Parts: sequence; structure tokens; C-alpha cells
Amino acid sequence: MAERIEVLLTEEEIDKRIQEIGNQISQDYAGKQVHLVCVLKGGSFFMCELAKRITVPVSIDFMSVSSYGGDTESSGVVRIVKDLDEPLADRHVIVIEDIVDSGRTLSYLLDMLRSRGPLDVRLCTLLDKPDRRVVDVKVDYTGFEIPDEFVVGYGLDYDQKYRNLPYIGMVKFD
Repeated sequence: MAERIEVLLTEEEIDKRIQEIGNQISQDYAGKQVHLVCVLKGGSFFMCELAKRITVPVSIDFMSVSSYGGDTESSGVVRIVKDLDEPLADRHVIVIEDIVDSGRTLSYLLDMLRSRGPLDVRLCTLLDKPDRRVVDVKVDYTGFEIPDEFVVGYGLDYDQKYRNLPYIGMVKFD
């Protein structure tokens, strides 16, 4: 089965929205430092672009998690593949995600990070699929709400392909 990619969000639209989010975070954290926690792999493209647009001091760290269960749906049981390198105590933490859908894995992850003593934990995602939400997760900064479509690009992949697309595209199977 061959796939084709239809553009959902252009590079220009994404760039403009990331600048707006960077401005909002800079205002919300004026006079403070933020610690960005990137959820790998997909969030790395978004976090790098966002960090460049935040004007308050920024530190970064990376985390990789795996949720397992059925092949098509997260069970919400999370295995930490790569934990953070630095402690979160007394920091303003913003978790950076590429996409939020069911919320199962992210809910667990946010609770775990909050238990590590940060001053606060907020969530920032490039894409949000609220129609897929199973667990209520508060998203503090959202790039775009999108329909329940399989998307790639800007860090999101299909079988490790298409992460490097500079836009968000919907995968269509012929």
C-alpha cells in the first residue's frame, strides 16, 4: 500500500504560531528561567524552534518514554527509556510534546514530573487532537488543534519516515 502526504499546515503557518507561543511563554515567565523538557523523538524539532523564540533564560533536557499495550493504542503504562539528566526541583518546567491525543501516557508522565519538586509544570504541544482524548490533560500552550488524522512532519513520523518535512502533512493511503 502506497502512501501520499497532503499538506495540513504549511511551514509558514507553523513558524508564525511558534513565534506566538514563544512570545506568550516569555510574557508568562518574565523575570524567570524556564526549563524545557522535550519528549523524544518527535518533540525535538518543535522544542528547538520554540527555544529560539523564548526571550527569558532557557535550559533544556530530554526524556524518552514508551507506552505499551495494544499495537494501535497506548495503555498509559509508561516505561522510561531515557530519564532526565538534571533534577526538576525548584524549576519552572514546561514539557514539550509534538502531539497530544489520548492523553494516557502524558497524564502519567506529568504526574511523575510533578512529584520531583518543580515550582510548576506546564504542557506545550505543537498539535492537539482533542477528539482522541481519553484522559483529561490540561494543555497550557497549543500550536494547533487538528482533526483525528494521521499526521507526519516537523518531527512526527510514519515508520521513521517524514520527520524531516518542514510542514505537517496528513498521511493518505492509496
